[in-house]
Amino acid sequence: MKHFDVITIFPNSFDSYLNESIIKRAIVKRLIRVDFYNPRDFTTDKHHTVDDRPYGGGPGMILMAEPIIKSISKIKKKKNHRIVMLAPAGKQFTQREAERLAKYDQLILLCGRYEGFDSRIEKFAHEKISIGPYVLSGGELPAMVIIEAVSRHVKGVLGHNQALADETFSHGLDYVEYPQYTRPEVFQRQVARGKKQVLKVPKVLLSGNHAEIKKWREMAVKKRGK
Repeated sequence: MKHFDVITIFPNSFDSYLNESIIKRAIVKRLIRVDFYNPRDFTTDKHHTVDDRPYGGGPGMILMAEPIIKSISKIKKKKNHRIVMLAPAGKQFTQREAERLAKYDQLILLCGRYEGFDSRIEKFAHEKISIGPYVLSGGELPAMVIIEAVSRHVKGVLGHNQALADETFSHGLDYVEYPQYTRPEVFQRQVARGKKQVLKVPKVLLSGNHAEIKKWREMAVKKRGK
């Protein structure tokens, strides 16, 4: 079972995401497990304060080191684990990174908020990761992205064994999937008064000729990649 331990001050923001579709099925099948640790539970003041103003001045608030470090210490760690700090300045997350992280039995994800983490927390993380060259309000959405992208590499999470192998980026960062079609074979849509657009499935996909279908798909991928 793959373990994801998420440190966040907003654990409820994950509720609907984890209770739908592929991720929910993976949790029910005990293929993955997702646990949450709220730094507010590791504070000592009556207001459960987890942030404060930065030393030296500056805008916004900073997540305090002590509650985060106590949260990390509370998690029972597997031998093969990785602690990931989610931050805009981190390494860009890609399909290759998802494959790499999937090799760990346990991922501990630190979700930032406000203006970021007290830098002393970095000593307790193995690496920083960003899901893109932009800034979000917190690390919760990046954590969800990583949980899904990594979970897809866990055996049994995807229904079809070939599904992962043929996905966009599965062969390389320049690889895209071939076009796909399903029923109906033909349908029409009204585009203007008295005019209809007929949308058909390419004939080669209906031929049953697997060699020709393979050739068509390879050519379609090349055209998409241009």
